[in-house]
Amino acid sequence: MKIHEYQAKQVFRQFSIPVPKGFACFSVEESVDAAEKFSGSIYVVKAQIHAGGRGKAGGVKIAKSIDEVRKYASSILGMNLITHQTSPKGQLVRRLLIEEGVDIGHEYYFSLLIDRPSQKICMVASSQGGMDIEEVANSQPDAIKRLLIDPGLDFPKDEVLRFCRDLNIPTNAEDQALEMFGNFFRLFCEKDASLVEVNPLVLTKSGSLVALDAKVDFDDNSLYRQPDIVELRDLDEENPDEVRASNFGLSYIALDGDIACLVNGAGLAMATMDVIKLYGASPANFLDVGGGATRDKVTEAFKIMLSNKSVKGILVNIFGGIMHCDTIAEGLVAASRELSLSVPLVVRMSGTNEKLGHQILSDSGLSLILAGSMSEAAQKIVSAVRQ
Repeated sequence: MKIHEYQAKQVFRQFSIPVPKGFACFSVEESVDAAEKFSGSIYVVKAQIHAGGRGKAGGVKIAKSIDEVRKYASSILGMNLITHQTSPKGQLVRRLLIEEGVDIGHEYYFSLLIDRPSQKICMVASSQGGMDIEEVANSQPDAIKRLLIDPGLDFPKDEVLRFCRDLNIPTNAEDQALEMFGNFFRLFCEKDASLVEVNPLVLTKSGSLVALDAKVDFDDNSLYRQPDIVELRDLDEENPDEVRASNFGLSYIALDGDIACLVNGAGLAMATMDVIKLYGASPANFLDVGGGATRDKVTEAFKIMLSNKSVKGILVNIFGGIMHCDTIAEGLVAASRELSLSVPLVVRMSGTNEKLGHQILSDSGLSLILAGSMSEAAQKIVSAVRQ
């Protein structure tokens, strides 16, 4: 689960992590009112969307007067901001963060994420932070420093202090950095984060460390124990079909292809998408109905898939274990009749109640194509949509 920058900074404050003074604003007038509360004469107007690259895309502006705050707020609010992390259509900007300017001395990059091979938390940082951090990572990989930390042990202050020195953090700021990095680590663990990223983390000319940016993602599977984080969810930033699917207990991710997939089990769903690509087409979605799908859930899954106007065909690939093939078959029949299915449908079912499932499909009178294997099913659906 993603949250906005201003929300991430609210979480930072809870963990005593210094951030600039700022206010979330939903209108131009609110933006002006917020800027007038600051004592300085430099203001930052920042688009709030769930994507990085806002600065390069024109979503972050430095204003040197209240009139400029009004000008930039007017131009950014309501725009479709296109970055390297959005779709080609961009993301509508519905809110802004208005912040007080900071006297920047040096910019660093800092993040925490999960290193799955080691099952540890990886601290990643660089003394060359800012908008070009991706280029730094590509051209100067040695400038990116990493430290693995065992979440089951105490925060390793000695190792982190050496890490700070590798980043060339000034001696008089080492204690600040050590405390801040420890607070980031505590936040990461206590809030079930999957990513904490600050770019840039700045050292001001007066010698203070401040998180000028903030990005925090959370583990969806742990949200049940983070009710305060759930309240920060902004459904306007999420794909409507994905939101709708989650309300029915479906794991759905929209993709750019034209063959919709309905599968049970995440691994099988990934393999199904791979085999569609193998035969020259692209999947329109990832959709795992899980092991406890009902007839109604399957019907809803069809509705969600077909709401994508790019879909030219549907591949159903079921391995019946906990999930029974007859349940899937009943859902397919109900959905096809309710929706007057007009695109090719290829079904491959194997496992529990397989024969009963095939009988239900045969007796339905529906126009569908049966396949005996995943490979055959993929070939048949690709052939059907290419005719």
